[in-house]
Amino acid sequence: MNLTIQAPDFPLTDGLRQHISLPLAHALNNGRHIVTRIVVRLSDVNGRRGDEDKCCRIEVRLKGAPTLTVEDIQGDLDVAIERAAERIGWALDRHMAQERDVPMMASARQQAPTEKLP
Repeated sequence: MNLTIQAPDFPLTDGLRQHISLPLAHALNNGRHIVTRIVVRLSDVNGRRGDEDKCCRIEVRLKGAPTLTVEDIQGDLDVAIERAAERIGWALDRHMAQERDVPMMASARQQAPTEKLP
């Protein structure tokens, strides 16, 4: 998993890296064969003002498909990371389900019986 973490507003400690990489590895496990790159951007939206302003934005780049992106803003950075990781996992699962359904629908159209009209 090629993971890039950008956190200009926070000290990027080993603990924070683990807190990001473990939930992401779990959330993206089913689709790891199509994930090419993951970019996590952490920011403090309002600086020192305001409460709910810790933002976690996750971009997952896929082989031959558009980039999946989610963003979560919370008062607690850890909660924002966990929620964003969970949501990107759901997005990847939905993408893979749609990819599975499209070829099945195409093959069903090709195999549709043709009737001869009298």
